[in-house]
Amino acid sequence: MNNGICIFPIHGIGDVQPGDDLADILVDALRRNEMALERGDVLVVTQKVVSKAEGRLVNLDTVEPSHMARMAALQGRKDAAYYEVVLRESRRLVKMDRGVLITETHHGFICANAGVDESNVAGGRFVTLLPLDPDGSAMRLRLALRERCHADVAVLISDTFGRPWREGQVNVAIGAAGLAPLIDYAGHQDAYGYTMHASMIAVADELASAAELVMGKVDRVPVAVVRGYPIVPSDDGARVLIRAPERDLFR
Repeated sequence: MNNGICIFPIHGIGDVQPGDDLADILVDALRRNEMALERGDVLVVTQKVVSKAEGRLVNLDTVEPSHMARMAALQGRKDAAYYEVVLRESRRLVKMDRGVLITETHHGFICANAGVDESNVAGGRFVTLLPLDPDGSAMRLRLALRERCHADVAVLISDTFGRPWREGQVNVAIGAAGLAPLIDYAGHQDAYGYTMHASMIAVADELASAAELVMGKVDRVPVAVVRGYPIVPSDDGARVLIRAPERDLFR
């Protein structure tokens, strides 16, 4: 039984640079927020600061666009170099319309423009790419925080995705460490005695989306702590949230 959760924004992270020790930055920010991590906390960290720390940045001035990228630029509002980076980060082009490329990334995510992002990147014509291994990023951060804070916490790497058939965007988990991203209720009985057969809840996505409510898009709060959620320990990682092609009815 969950008696409720609390979500705390972590202010004062600052502008993360390539090569920065993200764990040290978070420990310092937690101290300045007068907050200590506790066993069972879920730390939600936006993809942007993880990508910056890992050096996943590209200067568009160094990119030579392909013919395909130039064709995409004729439809869209961004230049050909941007679309070239999107294409390089993509395993498969799902759809292209009005300058938006829906692609499958090399990780297996289906998202707009392969997650290549221009927002919240200071200086020049730089864009950020998704981390090469978001689950690995989450695990490294979890282990570093356990060592430095002496608390066993779970870590989610979040990013903003659109949703088919629904307006608006939500944050989802692209990386996870320390908790089960999916909770399967198959075989459980509901309050009326009905045995459920296909009720699987993406709790990692729900936690990432809830944390975004205290982060905002323009408030420079890239980290939040969720406290009170009853974690189910797991080493699965967010990769289990990606639906297998043979089960994807829309592929």
